[in-house]
Amino acid sequence: MTKIEPELCKVEDALGILVGKWKPIILLHLLKEGTQRFSELRRNVPEITQKMLTKQLRELEEEDIVERVVYPQVPPKVEYSITEYGRSLQPILEAMHEWGKNHTLHKREKMQKELVKEAK
Repeated sequence: MTKIEPELCKVEDALGILVGKWKPIILLHLLKEGTQRFSELRRNVPEITQKMLTKQLRELEEEDIVERVVYPQVPPKVEYSITEYGRSLQPILEAMHEWGKNHTLHKREKMQKELVKEAK
């Protein structure tokens, strides 16, 4: 494991790019399903508003994580995909997903133990 110097920590930089309720979900859909049109992403993440999806995609595009391709036709066709650089996030997102799943189980087990303790 690489030795991390806390005073040189770049975790905050990484989180600044990935933090948000929607960015990880958008990225996981693009990683799993490949290139998608805006409407497909909207269907895959039904809770997100059109305005928020646009904002999140633009931010990811600015960081070179997502690529946006506009086809000159009527009606306009726009597709989004993960860049090669963005694919480097896959193991990080998968690890965060696993940790989140395990943390949820940990919290559930802790709560059950506390309920048993209170019942005694």
